[in-house]
Amino acid sequence: MSLVTHLAELERKHRSLDAEIATERQHANADETRISSLKRRKLQLKDAIRKLRQEVEKQTIH
Repeated sequence: MSLVTHLAELERKHRSLDAEIATERQHANADETRISSLKRRKLQLKDAIRKLRQEVEKQTIH
């Protein structure tokens, strides 16, 4: 899988987590533990996306 393809997949997962968090928050009995877990996963993806973007930029410069 190319870096660009992998980056696109991570960005898709990040957006998906956004939607999942929003859906969970809409419930009257929202599970705060689940929301916290989803937010942690989202932050991990954000970090991975940032690192991968740096790699992609390095490749396009060289």
